Amino acid sequence: MKSTALALALLAFVSQQSDTTTAALRDALKLASQRAVATTSKPGGFLDDPNIRIPLPGKLESMASGLRAVGMGAKVDELEVAMNHAAENAAGEATPVFVDAIEKMSFSDAVGILKGNDTAATTYFKKTTSAPLREKFSPIVDGAMKKVGVVKLYDDLVGQYTAAVPFTKAPKFDLNGYVTDSALSGLFKVVGDEEKKIRKDPAARATDLLKQVFGGH
Repeated sequence: MKSTALALALLAFVSQQSDTTTAALRDALKLASQRAVATTSKPGGFLDDPNIRIPLPGKLESMASGLRAVGMGAKVDELEVAMNHAAENAAGEATPVFVDAIEKMSFSDAVGILKGNDTAATTYFKKTTSAPLREKFSPIVDGAMKKVGVVKLYDDLVGQYTAAVPFTKAPKFDLNGYVTDSALSGLFKVVGDEEKKIRKDPAARATDLLKQVFGGH
């Protein structure tokens, strides 16, 4: 009887620890993702952050150089600004995808994250949310780019480039795919930065569970 009671007590303790660890890691993921979405989706979230600002892709460098040479530098810069604004619009839609991944996290996932490196939770997010986020972001980026004039501006620049630079062809490029992938990369970069803060900075641990698992001071 004593051994049965001890086994039950041990099982209850392990279960409680499992629940606590999983809940704490869910808190960490929720907090990191909320902060990342808030940071990247605000006006200038991408544009004003040199760590995630989306530059013109390398494949368009020759076109950009050619246009700058003929006095079209301001329009080239305008294209870059518009791409970043499109990414900011898309980033605001990431929350439900993150929430779904958090709810599906198992105890083994939580243990792996807890024992992992400074961005183990972000790695989990990348693994579980990259595909659905890309699917969700793509039409949003497409709509946002049309709304802020990226598509028209790009088409105009291509036309001006081919007219101004003889015997050249503008590079064929999937601008939507580039901005979508860049938006995802920037979002995960900020999630990773927030995760590092939670792990290393006691002031960043906003819930009692986080303080319990990661330490309160």
